[in-house]
Amino acid sequence: MAAIIDGKAISLQVKDELKKKVEELKEKGIQIQLAVIQVGDNPASAVYVRNKKKGCEYIGIGSLSYELAGDVTEEEVLSLIQELNGREDVNGILVQLPLPSHIDEDKVIKAIDPKKDVDGFHPESVGALCIGQPGFVSCTPAGVIQLLKRSGIEIEGKECVVLGRSNIVGKPMSILLLRENATVTIAHSRTKNLKEVTGRADILIAAVGRPKMITRDYVKEGAVVIDVGINRDENNKLCGDVDFEDVAPVCSAITPVPGGVGPMTVAMLLYNCVESIGLYS
Repeated sequence: MAAIIDGKAISLQVKDELKKKVEELKEKGIQIQLAVIQVGDNPASAVYVRNKKKGCEYIGIGSLSYELAGDVTEEEVLSLIQELNGREDVNGILVQLPLPSHIDEDKVIKAIDPKKDVDGFHPESVGALCIGQPGFVSCTPAGVIQLLKRSGIEIEGKECVVLGRSNIVGKPMSILLLRENATVTIAHSRTKNLKEVTGRADILIAAVGRPKMITRDYVKEGAVVIDVGINRDENNKLCGDVDFEDVAPVCSAITPVPGGVGPMTVAMLLYNCVESIGLYS
């Protein structure tokens, strides 16, 4: 049976390290504050925002919360971002996605000052990642790297397959794996012979957004399987992109859903907030 990679425990390690660093910064008179903007009352978004606030409180940084009505105009959201860009007491700005359809997500992301883009979504952040320059890294892919490293899983020289090519997970994930000297393949819905491709992976990262799509037929025996998916199954129960019960007996290590990658996303957001002091101050 596979080893279970415990994202809750590893995220706590990261947060405890950050807590210590924040205390050291406070002794030097340096305060850190995150501004979180939530539009509408999406229940999943509300849970994520609550977890981010709790995380800020735990490590000792400030958080400002802006809960806007679902019918707020795009101009009002952009105006708030501009105000926060100009505030010296705000180190990071996070706009919780998804946004209502009448608001252009791309425009909102680009409006955030790259020096405060703790989600790592701004084109400047993504460009810096691509060419190996300092900058904020997307939280979920950064969290996956920490899960692997802190679980003692070697990345260098390994064959890694990333299933999914989104700007938020798939693409930055592949770049981070390349940074760790892995050999990387990005697979997606148009990939031919998909099971053959994923079956070569020493490390398989599933970020495709389809509940329990990955069964043991996709997985090489002894592989490490990281499940980035957050879905609901036919019984409305939270599940990932990986059929955990089917895959766990054939792989060497696997992340559960919930309790795997999810907690690491929040931990790496907090990491980016603290890193903003060294990166841009």
